[in-house]
Amino acid sequence: MKIGKAFGTYRKKLPHLFVYIDPWAVLIFLGGLSIVLFAATTVNPKKEHKLTLVAGNKTGESYIFSKALEKVVEEHHPEIKIDVKETGGTSKNIEMLEQGQAQLATAQADVPAGSSARIVSVLYQDAFQLVVRPKSNISQFVDLKGKRIGLPTTGGQYRSFLKIAEHYGLRAQDFQFIGENDQEADQAFRLNQVSAVFRVRALGNKSISELVQQYQGRLLPIAQVEAMTIKYPAFEPATIPIGAYKGNPPVPANNLATVVIPRTLLASEEVDNRIIHKITAILDEHRQELAKVLPTVYKPLVVSVSRPSTQGGTGVPIHLGALAFYEREQPSYVQENADFLALILTVALLIASGVRQLKVWIEQSKKDTADELISSAIKLMNVQDKDLEQKQQELDKLFGKAASDLVEEKISQESFRTFNEAYKTVREVIEHQRIIAIGQGLRPENKQIDNAKDLRKSLAMSESLLNNREGR
Repeated sequence: MKIGKAFGTYRKKLPHLFVYIDPWAVLIFLGGLSIVLFAATTVNPKKEHKLTLVAGNKTGESYIFSKALEKVVEEHHPEIKIDVKETGGTSKNIEMLEQGQAQLATAQADVPAGSSARIVSVLYQDAFQLVVRPKSNISQFVDLKGKRIGLPTTGGQYRSFLKIAEHYGLRAQDFQFIGENDQEADQAFRLNQVSAVFRVRALGNKSISELVQQYQGRLLPIAQVEAMTIKYPAFEPATIPIGAYKGNPPVPANNLATVVIPRTLLASEEVDNRIIHKITAILDEHRQELAKVLPTVYKPLVVSVSRPSTQGGTGVPIHLGALAFYEREQPSYVQENADFLALILTVALLIASGVRQLKVWIEQSKKDTADELISSAIKLMNVQDKDLEQKQQELDKLFGKAASDLVEEKISQESFRTFNEAYKTVREVIEHQRIIAIGQGLRPENKQIDNAKDLRKSLAMSESLLNNREGR
């Protein structure tokens, strides 16, 4: 019964406890609680993130590299699920990225990306490779005019071919393209149905190796690359080295001029910066793991993984998540300019100290001036060798000087107030002495009246001065 009674009493008193709680404290508590709940429900590092990565043909380096990336990323970050999908090439990849059907995409750097695309990394370098029939009379690109070319009319490879053709004054109508995909185009070459095959692939590409080694295909140079870079900044001059596809006899037999372009990894700008930061870290810091997952012929690709250049010809901004990773070791502005900022801070402190010291000196000077005036006024009370009129005149001069110093800011208002109190005290003493003197028959009474008027006038003047100073 006692416990129940005590609890009832406590329950009655409990609401009154909240009367004494500060409303601001309640507001801060509720705000903090809201932040904690928001963080707990939205900022979950283990929340699963599903990303679609479109990567071209299954037999291409882009797709094979993307599958390796998928595996290594999921090993280190199980919350990131990457689904690699086969597509028709760069053009389709960029289209799907722009339409929101994919969050990641591989792409040739010379194919324009959409407005929502952001570059994450350069994966490797693609080379323009032109393979012709062994017994054909084709020796340069312009000899392809009117010929059948094994090349699908979709994707980035087709666009790259037309850019080269345009440089030489040729158009799409000058060629006959065969094959719906790379496999059909390669088969047409094997069956002697086309004069040439064009590929934008990494050196050592498996399908090109087959055409060269088993079907005696010849690699042709692509000349005037430096001139092409004027219009196409993503193009870079390069060389297919002698023996790249066969050592004996060497294929090609000589170093061949060609074009290389970066094969890039793009991401939608909508993808969380933290996710892209983690993927970029895998590409940069776990190359050996990527190489282990890749088939032997593709292992060298990881050597070319690099940060995209801000001066390059892609025209695609770097994703903020990737940029945060690349610049993680760069010093901040404060760190980079620490010495200069320290010098500025030191000078500022010296100036502040000097200003403070000057202010102290000025205030002390004002105080000293006021102290001298007060001291002079008090001394007049104790001087016996002067008559009352002389004391009065000297006191009035001191008051006039104090008033002048106040106007000229040689003394402070507080100092003037202190002087004014001393002035009134001394004036009253002089008046008291004057009354005594009159009582003894030493001074006329009308002088007392005049001096009383002077006292009231001086007091009124001092009050007016103080009021005017405070009103400013």
